[in-house]
Amino acid sequence: MKTIDWARAFTTEQYADVEQRVLCQLIEAVLYEEIAVPPSGLPQAGEFAGRLVLEGKTKTGEPVTYSFHCQRKFSFGRYRVAKGTVTREAANGETRDAALSLFVEEILGQVQTKDRVAMLLSELEHTLVHDLQAQFHKAAAAVTENQRGYDDWEALLDGHPYHPCYKSRIGFSLQENALYGPEFKANLQPVWLAVAKVVSLKSSLQEVDYRSFIEEELGSDVYEGFAASLREKGLNIADYWIMPVHPWQWEHTIMPAFHGQLADKRIVPLGSGVDFYRAQQSIRSWANVSHKEKSYLKMALNIVNTSTRRMLAKHTVLNAPLVSQWLLTLTKDDETAKKLDFVFLPEFAGITYDYEQLPSPVQVNAYGSLGVVWRQSVHRFLKEDEQAFPLSAVSLVDNGLPAIEPWVRKYGLEAWVRQLLDVTVTPLIHMLYAHGVALESHAQNLILIHKDGWPCRLALKDFHDGVRFSYQHLTQPELYPELHREPAEHRAINRHSYIQTDDLAAVKDFLHSAFFFVCLSEMGIFLNERYGLDETHFWEMVAQVIRQYQQEHPEFHENFERYDLFSETIQIEQLARRRLWKDIEVDPRPVPNPLFHYRRSLQEGMV
Repeated sequence: MKTIDWARAFTTEQYADVEQRVLCQLIEAVLYEEIAVPPSGLPQAGEFAGRLVLEGKTKTGEPVTYSFHCQRKFSFGRYRVAKGTVTREAANGETRDAALSLFVEEILGQVQTKDRVAMLLSELEHTLVHDLQAQFHKAAAAVTENQRGYDDWEALLDGHPYHPCYKSRIGFSLQENALYGPEFKANLQPVWLAVAKVVSLKSSLQEVDYRSFIEEELGSDVYEGFAASLREKGLNIADYWIMPVHPWQWEHTIMPAFHGQLADKRIVPLGSGVDFYRAQQSIRSWANVSHKEKSYLKMALNIVNTSTRRMLAKHTVLNAPLVSQWLLTLTKDDETAKKLDFVFLPEFAGITYDYEQLPSPVQVNAYGSLGVVWRQSVHRFLKEDEQAFPLSAVSLVDNGLPAIEPWVRKYGLEAWVRQLLDVTVTPLIHMLYAHGVALESHAQNLILIHKDGWPCRLALKDFHDGVRFSYQHLTQPELYPELHREPAEHRAINRHSYIQTDDLAAVKDFLHSAFFFVCLSEMGIFLNERYGLDETHFWEMVAQVIRQYQQEHPEFHENFERYDLFSETIQIEQLARRRLWKDIEVDPRPVPNPLFHYRRSLQEGMV
């Protein structure tokens, strides 16, 4: 791997730009989750544009204030802090531009202990440095528009728009980030392992034959080469599952945690195949660039990004094909789903180590570290003249212009946005209303399928732990497969990660918080800031799409009430607060729902 002097990036204009993004995104979350509150109180949603002040103290106890220009948006009352406007004023009246580390110490240090504040600051500073690498690289390697394909757009995406630790990647060195980060578009190869069937578990769609699919993925020559390598060791490939692992995971986690299994040949390294892959925006998922129709690999990766360790728990690996099979079965004879023509990218196979066979102390370190899920490529589902585009990229600015600029110019803003909302909102609410299943549809899990920029269809992915439902309220409970339940240890790590619940509001908010709160609110704010589209009009169009669906499907009227998308508030997870307090101490919080403003007009038939 070529060594690059990344220190040069700290003297470029990109450094200030990235620090401003991290600082402003942090302030937005701090205000929104009321971790710190201005002495004047918080302004009302959609009614404020001006300067706010937060009060803190220096390490010597002297008062200090941070002021900044911001807006309280109509979209869920979210805040937008204007970059370059955050200033720090000391007790002696000295004013200067704010710095990230001082803000954390002087503001957040007043609300939580030093160790918790230090942990958050570490994630923020890693985010700053890793994003700086990406922006420095992007500026030096500009690509013309006609070179953009789906995988190129994936590499350009800039991380979570709300979470301040959007690119922390704790565990990666700078050189590893430059190698494995999606922004750098490196051609990569996984490490292939043979894992003994007696210590591992496989799950797959009903029609999938393991030998056939793994030979197709690897190629016959590679498969036979792996089989020969095992025979040379006195082993039979029929006694093993062949699976890929991320090279970082192999070096940093698998060899230390599974050295005993490597010694007794229950795990056998096989080397590399011939295909090359590139990391997608989720980092641990790779797309095959040698054959783009071949499957995506989702591999366990024990780094921390957006405050979550990217392991693959055993139950999620085993559930992935079961959930995919269920969703495909639900929509197989669904006439509305056929008409909408949306696509589930099936997670058709998964392999995981059976950690319960390990000694208890080893389980703690090994849990979720050796697993893979294969997902079908979006390219297998594209029709003639169709192209794929990550929904996250709708809000992307590329070389100074919105990525969607040519399409908006060609079709007109109003027509294009309305078509986009029809294509994206309708399939998701159909799954909720018609089947009682909420999908965790933040933009990273959604792919827009278009023809020359005109939105046509939606592709959905990442289902292994991305569904939520109430069994007793499923429309067709007889089709539900018994899923593997999360173990108590997993629930202790993340008590908000679950699939089944009797709380119907939690089902609705699973969709609402991911799709409407994160995805659509970011889209609406972006369209307002870049094209002047009024946020209230944007949400009125969203309400119209929902209303149109409800008028066309009165048979689901009971679910319209059960899963009330027009509730006055919704519950969201407090992503920043969870970095300062223990998970068990932080509950979801209610935030204002912009769709509530259209409830009466819906009831009166005015929208």
